[in-house]
Amino acid sequence: MLLDDKSVYLMRLGDNALVLSQRLSEWCGKGPAFEEDMALTNTALDLIGQARMWLSYAGEVEGRGRDEDALAFRRDSHEFTNLLLVEQPNGDYAHTLVRQFFFDVWHQLTLDALTRSSDDRIADIASKAIKEVAYHLRRSSDLVVRLGDGTAESRRRMQDAVDALWMYTGEMFKADETEELLGAQGLACDPSTLKDAWLAMVREVFAEATLTVPDSEWMQKGGKQGRHGEHLGLLLAEMQFLQRAYPNASW
Repeated sequence: MLLDDKSVYLMRLGDNALVLSQRLSEWCGKGPAFEEDMALTNTALDLIGQARMWLSYAGEVEGRGRDEDALAFRRDSHEFTNLLLVEQPNGDYAHTLVRQFFFDVWHQLTLDALTRSSDDRIADIASKAIKEVAYHLRRSSDLVVRLGDGTAESRRRMQDAVDALWMYTGEMFKADETEELLGAQGLACDPSTLKDAWLAMVREVFAEATLTVPDSEWMQKGGKQGRHGEHLGLLLAEMQFLQRAYPNASW
């Protein structure tokens, strides 16, 4: 049972990185400025590298002969357990940036906790990934401030994005049975313990950005249990096309 929960948790970490990487790759060649185009692409590459590490380990723990490619390209949407936040469409650049900032804050806190996992492989992956995520957070925080405290138009767009995406943030801190079990074993972190630190960091950046933290407490949920909207299905249809059309194709 522990191995099943462990593989599920590892896939969840990998799915978050994989799906957000795919979303960010949609900006390649379309960024608002050359520097941002490169930065988004590099962030996507960082995340795909992290996804490979998590999914490779998940496949080993699962013991069903599935490697990272099989887990990425041969599962249906209901088998993905990523957060709903990361699958949301890019929208305008404000939506992409706010989504990234919300995730980056959570991601850094999660990885920091996982560096102290009782599982050496998890701790090692987290220790490698957190160096990249520190840059992701530094960049997204800076841009939130620059655009939030920029022109009237940029601030309006940023606040609209915050208001639209806020309802997807609560899921990040709602622990399920898998996280509770593995947390008790010292393998994973209890996401509910991260909420105060996440809110504090978001409020600090928003204060400088002149943005308002929404007061709504109603939150979407279900991504961790494989319940997704149509957005993930469309994303996977594009991402998985080659392997679906030509099973076991290799270069």
